[in-house]
Amino acid sequence: MDTISAVRARILRLCDERGITINKLATMSALPPSSVKNILYGKSLNPKLITIKMLCDGIGITLGEFFSTPEFDALEQEIR
Repeated sequence: MDTISAVRARILRLCDERGITINKLATMSALPPSSVKNILYGKSLNPKLITIKMLCDGIGITLGEFFSTPEFDALEQEIR
């Protein structure tokens, strides 16, 4: 799994766990729905950290909690 796939999967899992839609997540995070959808549907291949922070703020978790998953821990180094 690559980094952007891990980010997408994490966002979708958090929405599923909380029973919220992508649009609801965007509203809770003070982001345009298109920004969230661009991440999820592959138009944004390098989402900014501030965008991920806003998503975290919207659902009430820290950046550490967002990235503290086996999927992120297992990512291979991008630069060799």
